[in-house]
Amino acid sequence: MAKPSHPSNLELQALSVIWHEGPSTVARVHESLPDGKERAYTTVLSVMQSLEKKNLVKRSRSGRAHVYEAAYSQDIIVQRATHDFLTNAFGGRLGEAILAILSAGTLTPDEKTSIERELQRHKAMAAKKIAKKAAAKTAKKAATKVAKKAPAKKAPAKKAPAKKAAKKAPAKKAPAKKVAKKAVKKVAKSAAKKVAKKAAKKTVAKKAPAKKVAKTAVKKAAPAKKAAKKAPAKKAPAKKVAKKAAKKA
Repeated sequence: MAKPSHPSNLELQALSVIWHEGPSTVARVHESLPDGKERAYTTVLSVMQSLEKKNLVKRSRSGRAHVYEAAYSQDIIVQRATHDFLTNAFGGRLGEAILAILSAGTLTPDEKTSIERELQRHKAMAAKKIAKKAAAKTAKKAATKVAKKAPAKKAPAKKAPAKKAAKKAPAKKAPAKKVAKKAVKKVAKSAAKKVAKKAAKKTVAKKAPAKKVAKTAVKKAAPAKKAAKKAPAKKAPAKKVAKKAAKKA
């Protein structure tokens, strides 16, 4: 619901009549205005019409008469008016405003008891607010102490996945012995072929077959194999072992 408009002083008087006496006609409001001044009926009628335009009252018909009913409760309208009066006249000092109001007239016994009851309620509310603030402060202090004493948790180190670790791991190199053996075999075969060709050319008169010559060439290349096997596998690279074996052959 939208906030109601501010009523004027005379409009407030008309509203006070409706709040205390219930839905009323213009004539009844005219008779019951609190200040008791003489006013024309048309003046009160224009006041009620103004209240209707401000949506502060609702009008309905009861036979030929028009009945006006308050659209808002007294607490809502008076609270705003009291706040404005307190701010403008007393600078927001509630104690001075209360004393000024009390000095304006005398209180009935019922009014005194209602005021005392209201004062007790205000005291209880103030005590609750103070207790809440104190509890909030102590809770904050306790939380800060606990946070300081508690050790900071270390984030667990992330483990690299097995696939990434496998990719990063260096590829194993083939042992030098295997490389040397393969190189010696290749060199021995090539050397045997060369020796067989030369022997075949020189020993044409002789009847020794080429197979025996090839066997002798292979036997000659055997020491190269043994030398390659005796060579240390880790220190000597495969290329050097192969070159030495070729030279010996």
